[in-house]
Amino acid sequence: MIMKLAAHSFRIGLLSLLCAAQSRAQTIQAIYDDALQNGWQNWSWASVSLSNTNPVHAGTQSISVTAGAWQALYFEHAAFDPAGFTNLTFWIHGGSSGGQQLQVQAVSGGSAVASGQSLAPLAANSWQQINISISALVPSGQGGIDGFWLQDRTGTAQPVFYVDDISLVAGPTPPPTTNSTVTIRVDAGANRHLISPEIYGVAFASSNELADLNVPLNRSGGNTTTRYNWQINAANHAQDWYFESIGLASATPGADGDDFISQSKAAGAQPMLTIPTIGWVAKLGSGRAKLASYSIAKYGAQTDNDWQWFPDAGNGISQSTGLAINSNDPNDASTVVGTNFQAGWIQHLTNRWGHASVGGLRYYILDNEWGIWHSTHRDVRPVGVTMDEMRDRFSDYATMIKGIDPGALIVGPESWGWTEYLYSGYDSQWGGQNGWNNLPDRAAHSGWDNLPWFLDQMRQRSAAAGRRLLDVFTVHSYPQGGEYGNDVTTAMQFRRNRSTRSLWDTNYVDETWINDKVMLIPRLKSWVATHYPGTRVGVTEYSWGADNHINGATAQADVLGIFGREGLDLATRWVVPAIGTPAGNAIKMYRNYDGNHSTFGDTAIAATAPDPDNLSAFAAVRSSDGALTAMVVTKVLSGSALVVVNTTNFNGAGTAQVWQLTSANSINRLPDLNYSNGTLSNTIPAQSITLFVLSAAAPAPPILRIGTNAPPGQLELWLDGQAGTSYALLSSSNLSSWLPVSTNLLTSNSLRFLLATTNSARKFYRSQQSPP
Repeated sequence: MIMKLAAHSFRIGLLSLLCAAQSRAQTIQAIYDDALQNGWQNWSWASVSLSNTNPVHAGTQSISVTAGAWQALYFEHAAFDPAGFTNLTFWIHGGSSGGQQLQVQAVSGGSAVASGQSLAPLAANSWQQINISISALVPSGQGGIDGFWLQDRTGTAQPVFYVDDISLVAGPTPPPTTNSTVTIRVDAGANRHLISPEIYGVAFASSNELADLNVPLNRSGGNTTTRYNWQINAANHAQDWYFESIGLASATPGADGDDFISQSKAAGAQPMLTIPTIGWVAKLGSGRAKLASYSIAKYGAQTDNDWQWFPDAGNGISQSTGLAINSNDPNDASTVVGTNFQAGWIQHLTNRWGHASVGGLRYYILDNEWGIWHSTHRDVRPVGVTMDEMRDRFSDYATMIKGIDPGALIVGPESWGWTEYLYSGYDSQWGGQNGWNNLPDRAAHSGWDNLPWFLDQMRQRSAAAGRRLLDVFTVHSYPQGGEYGNDVTTAMQFRRNRSTRSLWDTNYVDETWINDKVMLIPRLKSWVATHYPGTRVGVTEYSWGADNHINGATAQADVLGIFGREGLDLATRWVVPAIGTPAGNAIKMYRNYDGNHSTFGDTAIAATAPDPDNLSAFAAVRSSDGALTAMVVTKVLSGSALVVVNTTNFNGAGTAQVWQLTSANSINRLPDLNYSNGTLSNTIPAQSITLFVLSAAAPAPPILRIGTNAPPGQLELWLDGQAGTSYALLSSSNLSSWLPVSTNLLTSNSLRFLLATTNSARKFYRSQQSPP
C-alpha cells in the first residue's frame, strides 16, 4: 500500500506567467496589449523587451524573453484581491527552437503563493493560447497578491520565447477554440517493439472483475501481506488498521493465498503472491480472537482506537505525550519466524498448484515496501532496514524459493516511492529525525543510492549462486501532489493531466516536494542496464486517483499508453477499479473495448502529438489481424478539437472503427470513418478517450529484383513490398528445398540485400511474406 509522507514544502521554480486583477467591474483587464496597461509594471529579472515587433500575435508589439536559469518575466501591481477574477489568459510563442519549460506562479511580497502551473514545452514557430484558472495559481484563503511571473523551471537557460495579449478575466474560463486542429503523426515503421500484456495488471481483483477488464495479471500485496501467517490464515493489518492481527474467514492453512490463485486462474490471469520476509507473522488469541499490538488496557490511552470493532486496539500514539509508544512487546500480536516457516508455505503452494514450469504460481513477490517498515510495521520493526539487511534477507528468501521451485520468478523489492529509491529505510528514518546530511547507511556504502546498490548486489549474489535471485525489479509510484484521491477541482485536474510526465519525461521536474526529474521508467531501465542487465522492470503499485471521474479515466488511459510506449515489462494498478467506473472503463478501452475482449495492439509504433498535457496519443499494430490501433486521450476540460491522424508505413483498407469513452461513462462505437492517403480526421470532445481501429489492407506480394550497384564479389537484391509487413528471403540450390536467409520487417517499401558470391555454388532466391 502507499505511503503518504509529510512533504517538505519545497518551492518549485517552474514557469510563471503574468496576470493580475484590479477592478471587479471589468470583465477583462488587460495586463499587456502592445504595452503594459492598468498600472502593471515590469519587474522581470530575465532579459525582456516589451516592444518586440516580430513575431507578434496581435497589434504591433509583443514581449520577447530570454531567460537564464530560474529567471522570470515578472509583472508587478499594487496588491489586490484576486477573487474578482477567474482566470489568466495569454498567448505564447516558442520561437524558432521551441521546447522551453516554464511555470506560471502568482506572487505576493516577492514570493510565490503556490506551486502554480507548469506549461507543456512550447511549440516552435507558432502561437498558442494559454488559459489558467486563478484557483490553480492562488490557494484558497490567500488574501491578496501583487504579481505574476513566468519562470524557467529547469535551472538551465531557455531559448528566446515571446508573450502577447495578457489579460485577467472575470467570468467563465474561455474554452479552447472549438474545432481547433490537432495533428497526430503515426509511423508504423518507427519505434517498433512488443508491448508486454502484463502492463495491464491490477490488484486484488475477483474472477468477474478480471474477466470484465480482460487483464492478464493480478497482484496480492500491500501492508497486510507483510505479516500474513499461512499456517493459521491470519494477517496483521499494521498501521493500516490499528496494528490488529485478524483471522480470515477460513482457518485452513494457506486458504487466502489458494483462493486468490484460484480466482486469478479462473479468469486466465497470472497471480502474483507476496511472501513475507520481515521475520514476523500474525498470531491470534483463543478461538481465533483478534489481538492488538497496542492494547489500551496494557499501554494506556491513545489518540485513536478501533472504537467500533475492537475498542482495546489503539493506534500506538500515547494520548498523554502525543508520541509513538516504543515500549510495546512485539510478541503481543505477532510471532517470530524465519525462512523455514515460509518454505513450508512454498511447499504447500507447489504441492497444491504445481511448479511454475507446469502452470503453478509463477510470480513470488518478496514482501512490500521494506523502506518504511519502521513506520507501517513499527510495532515489530521500530528501526529502519539497512541496505545490507535488505540485500541479505532478499537473497536468503529468493534462494529458498528457487530451491523449491527453480522456475519461480522472484519479484521485488517493491520500494514505496522516491525516498526509498535513493535511501534505505534506516537512512530515511535517520534523516527524518536528524536532517538529511551525513546519512550513515549511505556513507557506509560509498555514497551509493539505495536501489542501484541493491541491483548491483543482487547481480553479484546471483552470480555466486549460479541462478537469478531477482527476476523482476519492481517499485511503487504514486504522484505526490494529491492526485491519488478524489479531488477533481479544476486545479487538481490540470495537475493530474501534467504529472503523468513523471513516468517518462526526462526534462520534467516534479512539482511536489520531490522537486527533481523523476523520469521513472527511463531511470529504472537505466539502473537495470548498468547494474543487472536482463532484469525485467515493473511498477506494481500506482494510481492517479479519481476513479469515478472522467479526469481519473483520462489519466489512467494516459498511464497505460505510456507504459506500453516506454517498454515497461509489468505493472499492477492499486487496486482494481470497480466494474463500470470511468477508471475501469479506461482500462477496457485497451483490453475489452467491444465487450468481446478485443484489445489495443501488441506492437508499439511511433505516435506523436504536439502537447501531451492536453492531448496524448499512442499507437500499436495488432498481430492477430494486422490492424493499426491509435488511442487518443483528450485531457482538456472544455471545448473540442478536430483531430487529424496522419499515418505512414501502414497500408490500410480505408475504413476505421471509432470507439469512445466520455464523461457520460459509456464506451460507445461511433460511425466508422472512411479515410484515404493515410489521413483520417474526427472531432473529439474534451475529456475523452478515443480508439481508432484501422483495418489492414491485404499486403502487397513481394517482388524480388536484381540491383545494379553491387560491390565486387557480391550480389545485390532488392525486395519490394509493403512497409510494416514482414518478409522472408529464402535460398535454394535445387528449387525444392528452401532455407531462410533473412527475415525482415520493412520500414519502407524496399529493402536492399548484399549476398556474397565468391566461391559460392549456384543458388536460387525467392521472397515471401512472413507471419507478423
